[in-house]
Amino acid sequence: MLWALSAEARCSDNSSGVGVVEYMNAGAAMRHSDSTRNTLSFGNRTSSSKMPKCDISDLALFGGQSTFEHIRYVGRPNTGDRDRFFSRLDGALDRRWLTNGGALVTEFEERVATLAGTRHCVATSSCTSALQVLIRAAGLTGEVLMPSMTFAGTAHAVRWLGLEPLFCDVDPDTASLDPELVAAAITPSVSAILGVHLWGRPCAVDELAEIADRHGIPLFFDAAHAVGCTFGGRPVGGFGTAEVLSFHATKVVNAFEGGAIVTDDDALAETLTALRNFGFGPTELRAGTNAKMSEASAAMGLTSLEAMAENVAVNRARYETYRDAVADLPGVELVSYDPAETSNYHYLTVLVDEAEAGVGRDVLFDVLRAENVFCQRYFWPACHEREPYRTERPVRLPHTERLAARVLTLPTGPAMSTEDVLVLCELIRYTISAAPAVLASWRDLRGRP
Repeated sequence: MLWALSAEARCSDNSSGVGVVEYMNAGAAMRHSDSTRNTLSFGNRTSSSKMPKCDISDLALFGGQSTFEHIRYVGRPNTGDRDRFFSRLDGALDRRWLTNGGALVTEFEERVATLAGTRHCVATSSCTSALQVLIRAAGLTGEVLMPSMTFAGTAHAVRWLGLEPLFCDVDPDTASLDPELVAAAITPSVSAILGVHLWGRPCAVDELAEIADRHGIPLFFDAAHAVGCTFGGRPVGGFGTAEVLSFHATKVVNAFEGGAIVTDDDALAETLTALRNFGFGPTELRAGTNAKMSEASAAMGLTSLEAMAENVAVNRARYETYRDAVADLPGVELVSYDPAETSNYHYLTVLVDEAEAGVGRDVLFDVLRAENVFCQRYFWPACHEREPYRTERPVRLPHTERLAARVLTLPTGPAMSTEDVLVLCELIRYTISAAPAVLASWRDLRGRP
């Protein structure tokens, strides 16, 4: 057990293997008093937290008290140095230049291009608008081949422009596009391949590039999760024809809301720059849109970039704590990162195997949510199982569907302490240890057989 109780109370196992609480004097009084917090020991560390769960009635889902007083969120924004941010914002106000390619946006683009190892960065108002501007600039038509295992915004950006997402299954070992299936799915209607670096883990870049070259179509990447990551020692950003990045508030680098397109294609960069600003450029090429990044967003983006190394270090430390804490749990597989590459460790994802754990992902999801752990299911349902796609163009993607049914994303980053992570993992541990009783009670609660 990760938790070592103080002398006032202890957990023991009954004959069924489900933990029960045995109270001793002050322990019982403490549990039933207004003071419900106890000091728990984690080696040389301590954390002020509620009593550990020793009976399923202790779980908040079944009437107990929530472990965390305040909600632990996935993707809690990292704000960086406020003084630096406000100094930048004051400068923009003093210059009276708040948008339309001001000094802060220009600096942000230069910094991001350096990070991505590309000649060009075109900053936008969001990653979605970046993808849409890129699609327009490339003159795509027909279908865009992409994974279904991604945020709905990837598919919706394509659909919004009148094109059709062509969903392809993933490699079950990597959770990214399976190159063999991609090669088999290419038809004359496919005008581009759009890979996704899911959870910041680069997909099969080289294999997809070979397929795209063979068919004479562009290869783009949705790198929303992969800012600061590498593949083969090279920064994510310089692969394919272009990649799109996200600087949403929940990302490892945030600009409140923002995105960017990074590329080494000079002509494409010129077109992108025009199209994000209504089509205005050296020559008006075509009708554009308003997808510009503001100076306020760039001020936040620059401040966040300065804090990136520190935040990534914390992300990695939390990842390692989770890794060690769940290593022996049956049916809980931590999605790992290649130690030979650089990662931002921004997504802490586990895959839950109900046959081994005794409870499924949805049971753990409900248990943790009730304990004020706002975990997420990134990404369930998969895009092809969402409307309008599931009705208009139904397709079976068995690897994607199995993955989406198992995935659970847990809170990490500076907003989570090491002790928070250990307490959370012990919640998972207890739920699995009491799986038969938890599952039966969960089914009763949800009205399921």
